[in-house]
Amino acid sequence: MLNFNYRNPTHVVFGKDRIAELDQLVPANARVLITYGGGSVQRFGTLDKVKAALGNRTVFEFGGIEANPKYDTLIKAVEVARKENIDFLLAVGGGSVMDGTKFIALATQFDGDTTSLLHHGFNPVPVANDKVIPLGVIATLPATGSEMNAFAVVSYQGGKFPVNHPCAYPTFAMLDPELTFSLPQIQVANGVVDAFVHVLEQYATYPVDARVQDRMAEGILRTLIEVGPVTVAEPTNYDARANLMWSATSALNGMIGTGVPLDWSTHMIGHELTALFDIDHAQTLAVILPSLWRVLKEQKHAKLVQYAERVWDITEGDEASRVDQAIDKTEAFFKQVGLPVRLRDHGVTQAQLSQVVDALEAHGMTALSESGKVDLATSRKILDMAW
Repeated sequence: MLNFNYRNPTHVVFGKDRIAELDQLVPANARVLITYGGGSVQRFGTLDKVKAALGNRTVFEFGGIEANPKYDTLIKAVEVARKENIDFLLAVGGGSVMDGTKFIALATQFDGDTTSLLHHGFNPVPVANDKVIPLGVIATLPATGSEMNAFAVVSYQGGKFPVNHPCAYPTFAMLDPELTFSLPQIQVANGVVDAFVHVLEQYATYPVDARVQDRMAEGILRTLIEVGPVTVAEPTNYDARANLMWSATSALNGMIGTGVPLDWSTHMIGHELTALFDIDHAQTLAVILPSLWRVLKEQKHAKLVQYAERVWDITEGDEASRVDQAIDKTEAFFKQVGLPVRLRDHGVTQAQLSQVVDALEAHGMTALSESGKVDLATSRKILDMAW
């Protein structure tokens, strides 16, 4: 196991009918800015419940945060937060709303150029601890795990940029599976695949004898395989949705990635596909991951053999055939929950693949994977196979 530090300060409130507890979670004298995306939190009454639970606090609203939150939109929220002296942010929505709210928290009292908060890589942005507005989240979409980590992704000038700061952890995360029952089927399917790939990007690298992390990752994967198709087909099945929700949170709260090598290549390539062609984030992952594995089978051989056995119960045949079966089963799982697994199914032409490679180069994504050896030529092979 690799050396590591681990920290996660987010307080999780999980279960039915927990919104009333906001009164104990948000400071009594806070000036609160509620952030959200489209109108679903209004249509289904969630926003009214939140405001009622906040009681006599001074409350402002900022809606319209996009599915891939745009810098220009978030800066408008920053202006509201500055003007109204906001001292607590409350994100009500899915990963994009949470991500956008983390940026607002970092940018509102930032003294420098706020575009400098956007960067590729995972080094923290330079923000003083006492200049970050605290935030809480009420998750309405189980997918990204943003409710319990310090990462965000923001769209800016045709690219998608990671944001990372240790003070961007939500102070609390309220997870009520019933708040997700009204989601469209495709959003639930996206959430299943997003969580699944989050686990795999921390698992399918190379062995370092991190037995606890491996077993936890495998448990989340097997749970998603069990409950994913059920919760897509049965949107009000509480137990299935609750297990999906906790799986999505556990996939990216830092625990399974602690002390192990990571590979975010699928995400980096996927981000460019979303930015260029407006393909849902999770759907880019469903397209890229199986093809990436087929190109990098040798590099990832040992962990893919382990994955085949422990996650898919594949024990017959030689190791190479077991790996191939596991990749095929993964791809079939993505299709089972309803996501396409080829770029052409999203209307992308082969001629457009060069645009993706150019974008990777422009954003410095020239040495991807746990090995750092996935160059632009290898990324092009992955894209060709994914087409």
